Amino acid sequence: MDKTVDIKDWYLSNFGELEKRLNGGKENPIHQKRKEALSNFSKLDFPTPKDEEWKYTSIAPLLNYNFVPTYERKVISKDVIKSLLFDEMDHSLIVFINGRFSPEYSDLLNLPKGVTVGSIADEIKKKNEILLKHYGKYADHRNHIFTALSTAFTDDGAFIFVPSGKIIEEPIHIIFITDSGNEKILTQPRNLFVAEKNSQVTIIEHYVGKNDQIYFTNAVTEIVAEENAVVDHIKLQEESKKAFHIARMEVDQERSSHFSSHLISTGADLTRNDFNAKFNDEGGECTLNGLYMIDETQLFDAHTLMDHAKPHCNSHEHYKGILDHKSRGVFNGKIIVRQDAQKTNAFQENNSILLSNEALVNTKPQLEIFADDVKCSHGATIGQMDDDAKFYLKSRGIGEEASKSILLHAFASDVITSIKIESIRNYIEKIITEKFNQ
Repeated sequence: MDKTVDIKDWYLSNFGELEKRLNGGKENPIHQKRKEALSNFSKLDFPTPKDEEWKYTSIAPLLNYNFVPTYERKVISKDVIKSLLFDEMDHSLIVFINGRFSPEYSDLLNLPKGVTVGSIADEIKKKNEILLKHYGKYADHRNHIFTALSTAFTDDGAFIFVPSGKIIEEPIHIIFITDSGNEKILTQPRNLFVAEKNSQVTIIEHYVGKNDQIYFTNAVTEIVAEENAVVDHIKLQEESKKAFHIARMEVDQERSSHFSSHLISTGADLTRNDFNAKFNDEGGECTLNGLYMIDETQLFDAHTLMDHAKPHCNSHEHYKGILDHKSRGVFNGKIIVRQDAQKTNAFQENNSILLSNEALVNTKPQLEIFADDVKCSHGATIGQMDDDAKFYLKSRGIGEEASKSILLHAFASDVITSIKIESIRNYIEKIITEKFNQ
C-alpha cells in the first residue's frame, strides 16, 4: 500500500479522538466545517515534486512520521518565556505551548475597550459572531491538503479582534512553543486576526522549538484588514532544526487598508510558507518582506501571491536568502493584475547569497498582467559574496569572519530596517551576529 495513503489514514483515524474531547462541541457551527474539511482531506493527495507548486520541495521526509495531535497542557519554565521576549518592549503577550493556550504565561496590557485577544478555542465555545463570520472564509480547505488538515483538526490558536476606530499602540506578541520531548507531535495553530474599519494593530507570530526535537507545525493564519485599517505583521520562525513547519497566511484587504508582513526564518528542517494577499477594493497597500538564513540540509520554500483585483493599489515584495552548506531555497512569487485593476503599482524582488558551492536556490518571480495602465516589475539575483568587498575590508585590518559578518548584515539590512520596532530589529541583528560570528 502507498505510504502516503497510510499517513492519510493515520490522520483520519485521529479525528475520533478530537471529537471525544469536544465536550458537546459537536453542535458548534465550527464543527461542521471541521467535518467538511476532513472530507476534503480524505479526497486530496499529498503533493509531490510532480505538482508544479511543489516542484522543488519534497515532503517525503515529513511523511516518514506518524505525528500525533496533542491535547495535553504542558508546563515549562518561565525563564524560557523570558528568554524569548524583546528587551525594553512593553507589550501584550499570549503564549501557546504545544499548540494549547497557556493563560498563566500570558499577559494583556492596557488594551482598548472592545478589543479581544486570546484563545480561538474560547471564542469557538462562545460562538463569537466575528469568528463565525470570518473563520475558514479565506484559507481554502477544498484544494490545499494541509489547510484541510488544519481546518479538520482546529482546536486552538490565537484570536485577535480590533473593533472599528480602535488603535493598539503596543505590539501583541504571540509565542508558539513546542516541546515534544521524545514524542512526535503535531501542533496546528489556527489563527484569526480581524482589524475593523479605521483600526490599527501590530502582531508578532513567534514560533520556537527545542533543538533536535522532531515535530510538525501546521499553521494557518487568516487576516482581515477592513477599510482604512493598518495591520503590521511580523513572523519569527525559530523552530527546531529537525522540525517541519508548514504555514499558510491569507490576507483580505478592503478599501485603503495597509498591510505589511515581515518573515524572519532560521529554523526547521523543512519550511513551506504560502502567503497570499488580495485587494478587494481600491487604494490598498501591501508589503511582503522576508529574510531566511539556513544551513546544513535545511530547506526553505516561500510561495507568495499578490492578487490585484481592484485598481489604485500598491504592492511591494522583497525576499532575501542566505544559504550555507547543502541547504536549499525556493522562492515562487506571483503578482496577478486583473483586467479592471488599472493604476496598479507592483514591485517584487528576490535576492539570494550562497555561502557554499553546494547550496542551491530555485527562484521564479512571475507577473500576470491583464490591465494596460500599470507599473510592475520583478527581478531576482543569486550569487556568492563579493570578493572585492571582502578584500577591501580585510585590507583595512578586518578579519575574515568579521568581514563576512559585516557584508551579510549589509545584505540583510533592507528587510531588517523596514521593521518598525527597534527591539525586534535588535533581536534579529543578534541572531545574525550569533549565526555568522562563530
